[in-house]
Amino acid sequence: MSKPLGVILAGGLATRMGGGDKGLLQIGGQSLLNRVRDRLAPQVSGLALNANGDAARFDDMGLPVVADSIEGFAGPLAGVLAGLDWAATQGAEAIVTAAADTPFFPTDLVVRLVAASEGQAHPLVLATTPRTGDELKSGGRSKVNRHPTFGLWPVALRDDLRAALKDGLRKVVIWTDQHQGREARFDATPFDPFFNVNTPADLARAEELLQ
Repeated sequence: MSKPLGVILAGGLATRMGGGDKGLLQIGGQSLLNRVRDRLAPQVSGLALNANGDAARFDDMGLPVVADSIEGFAGPLAGVLAGLDWAATQGAEAIVTAAADTPFFPTDLVVRLVAASEGQAHPLVLATTPRTGDELKSGGRSKVNRHPTFGLWPVALRDDLRAALKDGLRKVVIWTDQHQGREARFDATPFDPFFNVNTPADLARAEELLQ
């Protein structure tokens, strides 16, 4: 498979941060969004930003901005679909998504997602990390955390995804399981690289991790 395109997912409502764009919050004097862009760009053949509302607020990012085509803030899958529709106009086979509020994701994310997709008719892989400690007590039988905003997605299934979203589907793993999606396991020590900023406390934690 040729090197996929990348899409940064920034279309959420950030309710636990009081609304607004979480990606524009800063750690170490740089926005989360810029950190995600700089981490993902070397791994992909091109990059776009999925965000809703006035795209002009992201002008300094230097990226095309693609909005959800499904109304009502339908969650991460709507952002994935927007990215797949954009990728189709670029003649791409697949995209890799990353969340705008997750500044420490692996620098080998893309190559490992692609490797996990070997042999699939349609490359569809989610990143996972092991569940440990107290997580195991509250997480049912699963011994992994699946990270649904970090995945490899096939352009060929975009119309299937569109139909599922219009039928009300919102949970990422339900759709990926329906299409025999795979997992790529990443280490979670010394901390989970998919740690994301949801609250002010998380932002402070991210500042600590950066040090």
